[in-house]
Amino acid sequence: MTRTDTEKTPVTLLGLGAMGTALARAWLAAGHPLTVWNRTPSRAHALAAEGARAAESVPAAVAANTLVVVCLLDDASVEDTLTGADLTGKDLVNLTTCTPAQARARAAWAAERGARYLDGGIMAVPPMIGVPEAGGYVLYSGARDLFERHRDTLAVPAGTTFVGENPAHAALHDVALLSAMYGMFAGAAHAFALFRREDVDPTAFAPLLADWLTAMAPAVHGTAEQLRGGDYTKGVTSTLAMQVAGTPTFLDTAAEQGVSPELLAPFFALMRRRLAEGGGEEDLTGVIDLLLRRPE
Repeated sequence: MTRTDTEKTPVTLLGLGAMGTALARAWLAAGHPLTVWNRTPSRAHALAAEGARAAESVPAAVAANTLVVVCLLDDASVEDTLTGADLTGKDLVNLTTCTPAQARARAAWAAERGARYLDGGIMAVPPMIGVPEAGGYVLYSGARDLFERHRDTLAVPAGTTFVGENPAHAALHDVALLSAMYGMFAGAAHAFALFRREDVDPTAFAPLLADWLTAMAPAVHGTAEQLRGGDYTKGVTSTLAMQVAGTPTFLDTAAEQGVSPELLAPFFALMRRRLAEGGGEEDLTGVIDLLLRRPE
């Protein structure tokens, strides 16, 4: 029997936390036959009422379909869950948050067990899954032909972005993007803290902050070009020397407002260090090189 163009790829999904449940419902809504398993069976049984097939064990869930998607707590839980399941001939897509080294090791682990492997990093929260206009997407890395084979199915819950055949690169991109996000949150936290003892409505300040961060975001393109070309003075509008000269104002303002400088001080220290090393005519790009640890 041949599969027609209208038949949807069956999916096995292991892990039904908030994200796993959102993924499951997106595939069910799109008409994909779905087999689910969860360590707490009640979550699988709840989805069975919505049309999924609840497997009684991991081996049974894995045996049900070629495409097996894993969305669990951590890397250790992936190995613990899949131990005892026959992965021969399976297409294993791991959406569990992990480090690049763990992703690389998990790809080798899967290959030893006869499975093809894709690693994924979900750039979304559960309410964004199955809602295309929300802008969520998943980063994938590993075998390109495997990604292409399942691209349409993987695109059902969220958009897909393939970042290379190195299986570690989805995890690396994931952590890099989230690291930048937390850096932004740190700056925003400091900004809000400056107003906490003032008669200023934070909801009035928030639009100014959001617009300012949006306006500054394109600066990352210039940073990328400088890193690629190696000339950190190219296209500079505010030199490092000029910016370092202005940092005492930020620290003095924090002191006046009774705000700890601990979110800003480490970055300012790196700026001063780069300046001391002769990078005064550069942009802030040289700070990146200071973050690289020397080989041991």
